[in-house]
Amino acid sequence: MGTPKPRILPWLVSQLDLGQLEGVAWVNESRTRFRIPWKHGLRQDAQEEDFRIFQAWAEATGAYVPGRDKPDLPTWKRNFRSALNRKDGLCLAEDRSKDPHDPHKIYEFVNSGVGDFSQPDSSPDTNGGGSTSDTQENILDELLGNMVLAPLPDPGPPSLAVAPQPLRSPSLDSPTPFPNLEPSENPLKRLLVPGEEWEFEVTAFYRGRQVFQQTISCPEGLRLVGSEVGDRTLPGWPITLPDPGMSLTDRGVMSYVRHVLSSLGGGLALRRAGQRLWAQRLGHCHTYWAVSEELLNSGHGPDGEVPKDKEGGVFDLGPFIVDLITFTEGSGRSPRYALWFCVGESWPQDQPWTKRLVMVKVVPTCLRALVEIARVGGASSLENTVDLHISNSHPLSLTSDQYKAYLQDLVEDMDFQGPGET
Repeated sequence: MGTPKPRILPWLVSQLDLGQLEGVAWVNESRTRFRIPWKHGLRQDAQEEDFRIFQAWAEATGAYVPGRDKPDLPTWKRNFRSALNRKDGLCLAEDRSKDPHDPHKIYEFVNSGVGDFSQPDSSPDTNGGGSTSDTQENILDELLGNMVLAPLPDPGPPSLAVAPQPLRSPSLDSPTPFPNLEPSENPLKRLLVPGEEWEFEVTAFYRGRQVFQQTISCPEGLRLVGSEVGDRTLPGWPITLPDPGMSLTDRGVMSYVRHVLSSLGGGLALRRAGQRLWAQRLGHCHTYWAVSEELLNSGHGPDGEVPKDKEGGVFDLGPFIVDLITFTEGSGRSPRYALWFCVGESWPQDQPWTKRLVMVKVVPTCLRALVEIARVGGASSLENTVDLHISNSHPLSLTSDQYKAYLQDLVEDMDFQGPGET
């Protein structure tokens, strides 16, 4: 027979008495309250010591054996949190996890204190089943555990699919509310489901004049092209930018714009994979990109150049959600989500962007919706209706508190990519 699994409360009391784990300590003389470090892994000052308590519990239960198992910080934290939440004699007294200097949580024994551990441990195995809410939380953890909140890498993921799927326009029918949605289920997790298609609003400008706008949803991403005649085997649903003769009168400008469009060749491909958006140029036309506001400000520099022959990351959902939470709390600016592409010319860093021949803005409408509900919700307790604008989604009504809780729930799991992990 194997070694019995320790019970969380007596084990935790022993760790508190030993005082060997950074930040894990009693906070009152009667030993009824204690603190646990709860620092987000996204913080630049995050250290391995900040997460020792979660690793120690994983080792104590046999869920992690150093040298044998791969470190899994999201699972360690989830199991530790679930184990504490299942104890009736323990409650979360104060949540200071957003403290900028010392993020932590304070728990309190609410019954007979630390001495009464005679009852058997009825907690389900941390590797097995639990309550319904724990099961739903585990599903979300599993979904978000692989999110990497590191700088966007240059190497692309596996190559794009070669055959574009037919365009599927957003439904114009009146959608119905979420069927049978449990209160504890987080509807925002649908943003990360691989099968869900994001909707994109594509707007093109020639010398600052809007000449095109289309909203599409397609499974294999999109591809901006300058001609309807092209290689249909290339990845992404082709979106043909219009001939400048339809909107411009200056013959010189029209000639230059046509030259840029012809240089697009196979086009500019954009697609979603997991939490990121990836771009690749399939022609000879150099393209620079930036994530900015929907109205691009003069002086905003580029974030990079779209690579050729491989994909490059141009957007990461993780930092966006973190910035969105800060924004909802009134301590930050609205997060940026509009992708701007400068096609065929250098980025207009010191000039108005309206001087460039071809500029294209791509907006994931689901991100616009998330920011909009944060703007209109404010401190109001009234329900706000939001449509995520992804396939198989329906409008949902959320109070401001519910919305913040769902965002925090995402970060609670996203942020736990350990220091130095990739």
